[in-house]
Amino acid sequence: MILLTGVTGTIGREVARLLASTRPLRVLVRDPARLTPPGRDVEVATGAYADHDALLRALGGVRAAFLVTNDPTQPDDARFIAAAAAAGVRHVVKLSAYAVAEEDADDLITRWQRANEELIRRSGLDWTILRPRAFMSNSLAWASSIRSEGVVRSLNPHSRNACVDPRDIARIAALALTEPGHAGRIHPLTGPEAVTSAEQTSNLAAVLRRPLRIEELTPEQAAAQWSKRHPAPVVEALLQSAERQARGLKATVEPAFEQLTGLRPRPYRAWAADHASAFS
Repeated sequence: MILLTGVTGTIGREVARLLASTRPLRVLVRDPARLTPPGRDVEVATGAYADHDALLRALGGVRAAFLVTNDPTQPDDARFIAAAAAAGVRHVVKLSAYAVAEEDADDLITRWQRANEELIRRSGLDWTILRPRAFMSNSLAWASSIRSEGVVRSLNPHSRNACVDPRDIARIAALALTEPGHAGRIHPLTGPEAVTSAEQTSNLAAVLRRPLRIEELTPEQAAAQWSKRHPAPVVEALLQSAERQARGLKATVEPAFEQLTGLRPRPYRAWAADHASAFS
């Protein structure tokens, strides 16, 4: 049995789609009403990371688990890892972040993921860590302004990021959960090229067959936008991360995806074509 967390989010949902028809699968959700059913034979366990008993029930009989957490103010990784060890889980695949390996990255989110990685390495469990760069799907945040105004508003629109298609991250997660040879390994994941927001906007304009313009945000304007969705410490972390990108520190392209699959990672223009309906 494999347990997936984060299945109402970008990566976990795609991992569930990939595995639903191939392996005995259980998913852990806080609110089943938010779940898009991944398959008829998928078990659904209800519970939160803070509920130790619910975690133990969800992890019972599980061989491998996919761990996704997203709140740097909560010790959710520690809670999950403790329950996984108590339940006899053998292998945990952890979704982390590329910046963990970058010594100059010291924002809140990166420090939190570094601590999480150290927890899992000291847990006694077999582990695999995925370190993706930014998700291509982050540009869905532009959908409303593209539809209504034909505008993309971006901080540092000419700085590069080797962003990665979430489907490629999910493919590696599925391999790590189902194939031998991934225990004790860290997989850094990027797209095939580093792109700017301006270049992403051009790709979207070509796909949508309509002109789009890009407007550069000041750090203060970006912070005001992010504050609508995130608490102040997370906004500050995002600003620090954006400053590193402006210095060209997020442009490295990694070969891991191609080495593991024999395939090239998907470029942004392919992601844009496949998601055009979200912007129109």
